[in-house]
Formats: sequence, structure tokens, C-alpha cells
Amino acid sequence: MNPFAPFLDQQRVCVIDGGFGSELAHRGHDLSDPLWSAALLLHTPKAIQEVHRDYLEAGADVIITASYQASLEGFMARGLSAKEAGELIRSSVFLAKQTRDAFWETCTDTKRLKPLVAASIGPYGAYLADGSEYRGDYGVSDETLLHFHRERMRLLVEAEPDVLAIETIPCLQEAKAVVKVLEVFPHMNAWVSFSAKDGAHTCSGESIQACAQWLETMPQVVAVGINCTAPEHISALTQILKESTTKPIILYPNGGAQYDALSKTWSGPRLSHAHLARSWHALGARLIGGCCQTTPEDIAELSAWARV
Repeated sequence: MNPFAPFLDQQRVCVIDGGFGSELAHRGHDLSDPLWSAALLLHTPKAIQEVHRDYLEAGADVIITASYQASLEGFMARGLSAKEAGELIRSSVFLAKQTRDAFWETCTDTKRLKPLVAASIGPYGAYLADGSEYRGDYGVSDETLLHFHRERMRLLVEAEPDVLAIETIPCLQEAKAVVKVLEVFPHMNAWVSFSAKDGAHTCSGESIQACAQWLETMPQVVAVGINCTAPEHISALTQILKESTTKPIILYPNGGAQYDALSKTWSGPRLSHAHLARSWHALGARLIGGCCQTTPEDIAELSAWARV
């Protein structure tokens, strides 16, 4: 069963949470670390739970774990053993589930459905921490990608999230590798969202249409879409997705500012995310949230409209 079905049956959209690393940075946490937000799993897990809680309070139906940039290789490079690294990766799911369950115990909104926890599986390029997740030009073999994702996915699945978030994928090669690993866990569902460089292509230059059409035949993939992409491209991408897949379309783009992957800084104005989300829904999107630079305030505005 598609875990999003109950939400889609009774709401305009299923509301995904907003920016995670950018929200931590906004609250004063230093993310100038190759592990990015995953570094807080090491030393400040409470901060992770605070952001999860704020998005739940804002109305998110799905919160995404702090495992986007978490990997065995990354943690072991910091001197941790393989066992310790594995425990940290699993902890990202446990922290989110504990926060969700505590929130649900005190939630008095009878219209809400129990929120889901999505375990983030970021791209190989995020581990490299060199901006290549926005290019997709890894220059590595399929086997390298399979090896990288296999053990991390196993650890996340062991922690029993509700769904996997295979996100910010820049190329079809990596999408195929991660979905092949997913088949090892037949009870687990996932969404796959690509990062795009324009209104028709992934960051690596492949056709979004071709990516969506390939994923259409993958039974464990329960939603297909775009994340960590400039809002200006989302309408065109949504139209292509609508024509290319029967699966629910998931969108969680950036807030509108421009990102420099080398300096890891943002510049320019943010856009009215919740207002744009209404137009994306009109084009066919059913799961909508935000990525970098979007906030709990954006999600609160979005969720107020989603449940009317």
C-alpha cells in the first residue's frame, strides 16, 4: 500500500517538511563540515529533534531524517568504527520517530493523520561534499554506487522508517543503482526525487521525462518528483512529470535564492513558497514541501491551505 494514500484521500496535498540544514544554520549551528547536517548526529542530536518538532507543529505530514549526508565512509573518516557509524545512521531515524511519536501523543487536531518518517538517502555526491550532487558527473561505476548505497540503506531500513526519501538525485545512473538496492528490501517503499538544472533536465543533463518513465515500472517507488531545485523551473518540470508517470508527483524545491555549491552560500531573495505551491498543485503535484531556505513558517502556510 502506498503510505501516502490516506493523506491524498482526504487532503489537497500531503505536506512534506521544509529545509533542514538551512534551518539548522539559521538557528546558529555551524554546518561547515563535510558531514553537513549529519554532523549534528554526533554532537547535537537535540537540535535535530527541535527542527523535526517545529515542522510537525507547523503541520508537516512527513518529516525527513538528518541522514542526507550521513554515510559509513563519512563517519569512519572522522575516526569512528564501522559499528559506531552504523549506530549514528540508524539514530537519524530513531530521533525522528521519537519526535513524531511524542508530538502525536499531544496532538489535539482531530483532522490530522499520524505523520510519517522518511529516511533520507542523499546522493553519492553529498558524501563527496564537493558540490557534485548538483552536477552528477561522478565518473564512477555502477558497482561503486551500489556499494555506497547498499549498506547505508540496510542500516536505515533496520530502523524502520515509514518510507525512504531517495532525494536530490542528479542522474539516472544513480537512480537506477539506488532502486536496484531497494529491491533487496521488498517490504520498503520509497520516493525518488531528482535535482534539476532547468525545466526539463536533471542536473546531469538527462531528460526528466526519461527518468520518470523508467521509474514508472518500479513497484516500490511510490512517488516521483523534484527537490533542491530553483522554483522557477518547477512548473515546467511538473507538466513533464504529469505526462510521464501515473505515480503521485512530489515537489520540494528550494526557497528561491541562488546557491553557490563551492562556497556553500545563498544569495538573492526568497519567494512566496506556499503561494507557488498552489500553482504546482493545480498542475498535478500531490506531495509538496520545501528544501533549502524554506522554513517552518512556509510549511505552516502550506499546511493551512492543504487541509481546507
